Amino acid sequence: MTIDQAFNESVNYYDNWMKKALPGYEDLFAVARDLIPFPANALIDVLDLGAGTGLFSRHVLDKYPQGSFVLWDIAAKMLDVARKRFGPSDGGRFRYVLDDYRRIDYTGTFDVVLSSLSIHHLSDEDKRLLLPRIYRALRSPGVFINIDQVRGPTPEMQERYWTTWLKMVRERGGTEEEIRASVDRRRTYDREALLADQLAWLEEAGFRNADCVYKNWFVGVFCAEKREAPPARCSAVPR
Repeated sequence: MTIDQAFNESVNYYDNWMKKALPGYEDLFAVARDLIPFPANALIDVLDLGAGTGLFSRHVLDKYPQGSFVLWDIAAKMLDVARKRFGPSDGGRFRYVLDDYRRIDYTGTFDVVLSSLSIHHLSDEDKRLLLPRIYRALRSPGVFINIDQVRGPTPEMQERYWTTWLKMVRERGGTEEEIRASVDRRRTYDREALLADQLAWLEEAGFRNADCVYKNWFVGVFCAEKREAPPARCSAVPR
């Protein structure tokens, strides 16, 4: 089964599953949204990579109701849910691209690039090759915000991530069928990288102030800026 087929199969319960499966779900998206540095009335252009059902874009739209969004994903049924969430692609504020986002080829087009729970499916080499493309796609100033998984720094910590996660999703009401499907997807498609490597690759791509500003077990919120002059360090708005 290909990765797009696997995620298409989860489309009917994906959003609800994310609320069960992500440690610190509300905080992850709240922190990520707060990292966007533009005024709430700004007409920002947003690119969402691995957009799926549009969950991350929905959180950003709540803060930036006048924003315009381009949602990329390889899973057609996931993007169908996004279309129902936001409306059809009719030349307006929402556009949808059914394709492999490793092929993005924009230059200075977006103020914000988003991704959530997607880039960890790529090989480390593909992660490194994608980041310069994201950097080119951004205007200056611009920001890349990535909610994604990290690999434990030791085998012992990686095992702790797994056992803690299983306990958490069961306590949150995850069914054994949902858990089994998620475990199968993770073991088949996940290619998590170390936190330190992910930050180093962002800096190699040209980003400034690359940081993981929030982390809850194996999921972190990464922020990296494109600016001509040294800015203040990435930081979430105090909550």
